[in-house]
Amino acid sequence: QLQASGGGLVQAGGSLRLSCAASGRTFSSYGMGWFRRAPGKEREFVAVIMWSGGMTYYLDSVKGRFTISRDNAKNTVYLQMNSLKPEDTAVYYCAARTGGLPYSDYRQYAYWGRGTLVTVSS
Repeated sequence: QLQASGGGLVQAGGSLRLSCAASGRTFSSYGMGWFRRAPGKEREFVAVIMWSGGMTYYLDSVKGRFTISRDNAKNTVYLQMNSLKPEDTAVYYCAARTGGLPYSDYRQYAYWGRGTLVTVSS
């Protein structure tokens, strides 16, 4: 089971750190990703980190602002979000990747957590 937390209301330019805690099983051998769904829009890939933490990939619009990381000892994945923009407003979900490429394809992720709402005001 995956549980995302850390969402909230923040002004544009602010920061939030999302956490995704795993329970019931170990996800240290899985790539872990963050997706988001804005109101009225499709689910969108945000970032992914490989099991070792050595490789990461990001949605172009969040590069340089968001950082994904993981602590396998704590079975937790993080998404540090800086310089937030109103267009980042969405429900953010974490997921464990069990499939192949592309990393951005939500169908490659078998385990999903409940989302956490991020609202960025202008």
